[in-house]
Amino acid sequence: MALPEHGMSKDEVMAALQAKRARDVRWQEGRTFGMVYDGGPEVHEVAEAAVRMFLHENALNTLAFPSLGEIQSEVVGACAELFHGAPEASGFMTSGGTESILMAVKAARERGRAERGITAPEMVLPESAHAAFHKAAHYFGVTVHKVPVRPDWRADVDAMADAVNENTVLVVGSAPQYPQGVIDPIAELAELAAGAGANFHTDACMGGMVLPFMELLGHELPPWDFRVPGVTSISADLHKLGYTPKGASVIIHRNKELRRYQTFVFQDWLGGFYASPAMQGTRPAPPMAAAWAVMHHLGIEGYKRLTATTIEAARRMEAGVRAIPGLTVLGEPEAHLLAISVEPGAEDQLDVFAVGDAMLARGWFHDRQKPPDTLHATVSAGNAPVIDDYLADLRACVEEVAGTRLEDRSTNYATLE
Repeated sequence: MALPEHGMSKDEVMAALQAKRARDVRWQEGRTFGMVYDGGPEVHEVAEAAVRMFLHENALNTLAFPSLGEIQSEVVGACAELFHGAPEASGFMTSGGTESILMAVKAARERGRAERGITAPEMVLPESAHAAFHKAAHYFGVTVHKVPVRPDWRADVDAMADAVNENTVLVVGSAPQYPQGVIDPIAELAELAAGAGANFHTDACMGGMVLPFMELLGHELPPWDFRVPGVTSISADLHKLGYTPKGASVIIHRNKELRRYQTFVFQDWLGGFYASPAMQGTRPAPPMAAAWAVMHHLGIEGYKRLTATTIEAARRMEAGVRAIPGLTVLGEPEAHLLAISVEPGAEDQLDVFAVGDAMLARGWFHDRQKPPDTLHATVSAGNAPVIDDYLADLRACVEEVAGTRLEDRSTNYATLE
């Protein structure tokens, strides 16, 4: 589509954009389990005001915009406190979980090269670890050893230990992992990494803004943050259950000595000294400002309230799914992620992907996953008001598609065009 010869009016532009949204998921109605996380109208108002205020600023150079330097420092500092790393822990904001993970891998590679002379770096991952680790391996030339998980979907420490060797620069665990929502044995994995002189990264992109508040609400959780010796870095997405707009994430290192391996520094340029903490050079200010605004608007009490609502909704949803004949939830998820599957032995009678398509026809969106075939749900506070409606439609869809088997077995968590 070429640019129009004559510019469109504001009203024409807005109408055209609105028309493009006709087939988008209906997250505003709580009918989407992932992608967008709704903190409510007051949170929207605060975020949108912050975005307007910082719409045109650029965090490429915080000497030009010291406000953005302060925003980043204060957001990172708040997260370091939540993750029990303050005052030594430090880090940077990024555009999202993928970029945070990329920088964790890059930092591990650089540390391995500088401190141990490793020129052929390797990392050890459970097969549940996010695909972004494989993306990072591809970008940064790190060999991946992918290890099967245990029957409970958690990382297998003994199997991962067998994969660690003298070239290992990074071991990874998740809190929780994305596919089934369970927390890996972080303490044991971090001890394994420390014994090898390698970094250990807790991927808390999904749980970083949930697990601290669950603990404050009295939930008992396995250890996962900087209280665990050997954890060298943690990633957490603010734009997930932190309820800030896309894209805002953080990567926090245990100390500044470890953080320095993340930053790219270059001086042999006619433009002078250049340094960049992440993949981006120019960094948009609105996500940073909106993250600061939402976090300070909600505070500890606001996040406790939203987390309580989220976990109650997730528990109600899990129990409701398990009560529907033919369906189950994989594993024992600790927080807010669920993997909905067909009960063992019922695969010939029920296709969970057919259930998902029937639910989509009713306006409910899940991601497909495999193996095994599952529907993935990330529950947030915005889903809570409609959980009963969801379960009623889910039961109806199971009955509707019984005996149907789809030819399309594809899954798609991607942008290809």
